[in-house]
Amino acid sequence: MRILLLGLSLIFSSLTFAAATDDNEIWIDQEGDTLTLYIDQIGFGNKIGKDDFSGSADYMDITGATLTFNLDFTGNQNLLYGALVADSSSYTVNFTGDSNELDWSIGSSGSADTSNYNIVATGDSNTWDIDQGSVASAERLDLDLALIGNSNIFDIDFEADDATWNFDITGDSNNINTLQNDGSDAEINFVLVGDSADIDINQISGTCTPSATGCATPSGIIDMEVDSDNATIQINQKDAANDS
Repeated sequence: MRILLLGLSLIFSSLTFAAATDDNEIWIDQEGDTLTLYIDQIGFGNKIGKDDFSGSADYMDITGATLTFNLDFTGNQNLLYGALVADSSSYTVNFTGDSNELDWSIGSSGSADTSNYNIVATGDSNTWDIDQGSVASAERLDLDLALIGNSNIFDIDFEADDATWNFDITGDSNNINTLQNDGSDAEINFVLVGDSADIDINQISGTCTPSATGCATPSGIIDMEVDSDNATIQINQKDAANDS
């Protein structure tokens, strides 16, 4: 079943049902504030948004402020793609299943301040790519990620001031690549239980002029607890303007 959502806002919504396909699809093109969006997709090969950022399929263009997302996916090989511009917004995402893909670009064409993420993923061989604040403003960001599973790939890049995120990873052969860039008060709290992990953490907390009393700002904190055999962990933590 294909569901087309157009013009979601406080005062208007439109749903159009198209001919049945092998998979469930939801296309969203939304502009307006104070949207609360609940989606539950259950099954195999469901999709929200474009095939990828360069593909021709529509939509998943969402623009607004004070948005609340609650997305639940149960099954294998499900896809979530799209571009968002959203201030003062929260994202609750639950993935249960294997070989799912998420590719989100948030704030690439407009402000994305005050974001709160709560992500829970259970399954194997999932691929996630989240980018926020690469072009426009992104401040006051809070991310909580709990992952249980093996052979997952997570690439999470946030260029945001006042950013804190907490990773809790349980499973083997997981690959986590994360960038915290562009601001002061950067904090990562990371717990890993599992073998053969490949972890890359870049925490670039801005520029600092050395003095006799040190730097009051910016500050970067990484707190790690690791219980793992054959893990590879690389940390780049520095006061600089550029990624390493």
